[in-house]
Amino acid sequence: MAKFKEEDVYIFNKERECMTREEFRELQLRRLKKVVRYAYDNVKFYRDLYDAHNVSPDDIKTLEDIQLLPFITKDDLRNTYPFDLQAAPKEDWKEVHSTSGTTGIPTVAAYTQKDLDIWAEVTARGLASVGVHKNSIVNIAYGFGLFTGGHGAQYGAQKIGALAVPMSSGNTKRQLNFIHDFPADFLCCTPSYALYLAESLEKEGHNPKDVSLKGGVFGAEMWSEEIRNKLEEKFDISAQNIYGLTEVMGPGVSTECHIKEGMHIAEDHFYPEIIDPETLEVLPEGEEGEIVFTSLTKTGMPVIRYRTKDLTSLNYEKCKCGRTTVRMNRITGRSDDMLKVKGVIVFPKQIEEVIMEMKELSPAYQIVVSRPDTLDVIEVQVEIDQVNFSDSMMDLEAFKHKIAKNIKEAIGIGVKVTLAEPYSLPRSEGKAVRVIDKRNFN
Repeated sequence: MAKFKEEDVYIFNKERECMTREEFRELQLRRLKKVVRYAYDNVKFYRDLYDAHNVSPDDIKTLEDIQLLPFITKDDLRNTYPFDLQAAPKEDWKEVHSTSGTTGIPTVAAYTQKDLDIWAEVTARGLASVGVHKNSIVNIAYGFGLFTGGHGAQYGAQKIGALAVPMSSGNTKRQLNFIHDFPADFLCCTPSYALYLAESLEKEGHNPKDVSLKGGVFGAEMWSEEIRNKLEEKFDISAQNIYGLTEVMGPGVSTECHIKEGMHIAEDHFYPEIIDPETLEVLPEGEEGEIVFTSLTKTGMPVIRYRTKDLTSLNYEKCKCGRTTVRMNRITGRSDDMLKVKGVIVFPKQIEEVIMEMKELSPAYQIVVSRPDTLDVIEVQVEIDQVNFSDSMMDLEAFKHKIAKNIKEAIGIGVKVTLAEPYSLPRSEGKAVRVIDKRNFN
């Protein structure tokens, strides 16, 4: 990639990002003891929960003793809405953020100044690991408002000393003007919106490679290696993955460095575990399961053993970039996101990978699951890429058969494929809605 230079990448905080495993464990244990005591003394929910499980802060003597503590889930956060999980006194709150609350009850978190400082620190580490420095211009097209996405990226860029352009999502024409006029070195947004920006440039007759971007930090939704390849090819950039969630902090919990072999967790602030989502047992190192986080330093709303429902695995080997922080691999799905169709477990990401490998298709797609009679039907709506598709290549029915065959080989069951005209499927300026399940289970 001509515009990305590895020598521009640096480690923002070597003291914390390059500790030995023994140093990490000692620090994590000290902080774990402190946060469990803090939560027990200041949050009635935790006090009642631990008393009911006959466990106390004094029982935490080793890191492994965290397994004595019960898990908490999103339902617990909803049941304590709005502020029953907050530990800091209200006069110390400096900012409030919230999830979308698609079920009707959102998750709300109050942040103290200490929380905001830590958030800026961990996001700055991630941005620095992809090449952001004090002279960079960072265009931030994540949503702002109550969502954490835009704010976290802005705080991290400013911590580094870079110029943050808080564009937020939407108003695509203005986005493209700002990326050109400033000009931006890095783009922060959802990967689906970045693809939409590239597509918009192409529709206007411009080559996305001609913009000034050197890199992109993309997150807030699951995305595949195939999408990374498309983004890097279209913009001629280095595209990195960032992970976070409002309940734990926001973006910056983990970020991929330029090596692109997993997202470095800021594990001096967030302690990760991998569990079997069925048995809830902690899994051995390297095995895939549901990732659970404990916030070790958060004072506004500490979360202890929070089940994220995200499926991944952890890699404790030292990274080629020099960092020793544990890396979480790309999210492969969610334990509550998988579709069970005709008795078969299907993850939307499996279908996405097939679509992204076919250059004749655009990155836009939608999966519709229905039950018109007594049997489930998966319809995969895909869109022809006007640039790469040629009618002379094959007839459309044969092409649909090829797509269906490739998907069946990936997921094990047949699907109905619908071909859509170029630019006809819905685009998103935030998180893309990829799956529509029309089945009525009541």
